[in-house]
Amino acid sequence: MDRFDLFRKIQRDTGGKMALVVLDGLGGLPKTPRGKTELETAKAPNLDALAKESICGLHIPCARGITPGSGPAHLGLFGYDPFEYDIGRGVLEALGIDFKLKKGDLAIRVNFCTVDKKGRVTDRRAGRIETKLNRKLCRKLRQIKLKGVQLFVETVKEHRAAVVLRGPGLHRGLNDSDPQETGIPPLEVKASHPGARKAARLCNAFAAKAKAILKNDRPANMVLLRGIDRYELLPDFTQVFGPRAAAIASYPMYRGLGRLVGMQVLKTGETIEGEIETLRKNFDRSDFFFLHIKKTDSYGEDGNFAKKVQVIEHSDKLLPRIRKLGFDVIAVTGDHSTPAVMKVHSWHPVPTLLWSKVCRPDDVTKFGERACNHGGLGVFPAVDLIPMMLANAGWLQKYGA
Repeated sequence: MDRFDLFRKIQRDTGGKMALVVLDGLGGLPKTPRGKTELETAKAPNLDALAKESICGLHIPCARGITPGSGPAHLGLFGYDPFEYDIGRGVLEALGIDFKLKKGDLAIRVNFCTVDKKGRVTDRRAGRIETKLNRKLCRKLRQIKLKGVQLFVETVKEHRAAVVLRGPGLHRGLNDSDPQETGIPPLEVKASHPGARKAARLCNAFAAKAKAILKNDRPANMVLLRGIDRYELLPDFTQVFGPRAAAIASYPMYRGLGRLVGMQVLKTGETIEGEIETLRKNFDRSDFFFLHIKKTDSYGEDGNFAKKVQVIEHSDKLLPRIRKLGFDVIAVTGDHSTPAVMKVHSWHPVPTLLWSKVCRPDDVTKFGERACNHGGLGVFPAVDLIPMMLANAGWLQKYGA
């Protein structure tokens, strides 16, 4: 019996209400050896109060020492083994903007970027251009034609776009063209096996034509191709675990993650307040809610320690609005760590609290990395969080006689 077959077998028809609150990139590092992380620095009395009533720990998104992208990190939090269900970010971006992907489509997440006269990347995000400019650039790129496939170019948000290739013989197994650093040119897309060579040729042809079209634009005069993957269906969250599930996220990729596993994706505002209002209005319509807060990760990647602290503090002030709705289980964590001192995702385990009326609280009195290291949950795989939430909410029957 595999893991998902087990949950299908022992799930109950009903249980309590659950909220999974994800502050993206929550985990951090101190600026100095004896200093505090962003979470430890933040004045977060409501999170600390909830931690006192919870059982706490640190989760490992994928595996020890592995730095995860947002896709596998979230799939782990949703209970899906991120190594078994390896989904490229292109698929998630396309689903996140409600693009109707078909099985076999090749989806690409595109970053508009800036290159110098020698073709070297000087800004991987083109200064985080406004979405309005993105739409203009996407219209230009729609003139590109590639032999043997349909091409779709769609705006996502700011510097991000989604490109979809539709046609026969498109296979996964391609590297990104994003070099992940500045001062060097974009990489050539290469196939990791013979079956993916056609897709690699088409990706490189698209990038070359995009370069010619955008050469006189500033600051976005080139594209980087990321997360190139073929769309395949995943097991449905509700069918596997039982609860009706809904996703609330302002950023398209995270809506795409929810849709990928069959969650109902709720329309919401751009602010945390707007997301919580969406949660309130839809409270009676689902059993499990995934609520995503993005800016903790964005400021971590920008190296802005103080701003990341501010987002945590702002989220803390709004936490009582979630608690008063009457959830039976609340989990608060991040998908991965994004320390501002590193400006990138990292492999560090992520602080986690799990609150319920039957959670057996530990001795943690403050929500932070050091405190959670001594919590009752210990250091555990992210895929175990959903089963623990289900158990605390009464969604699982006894296994065996």
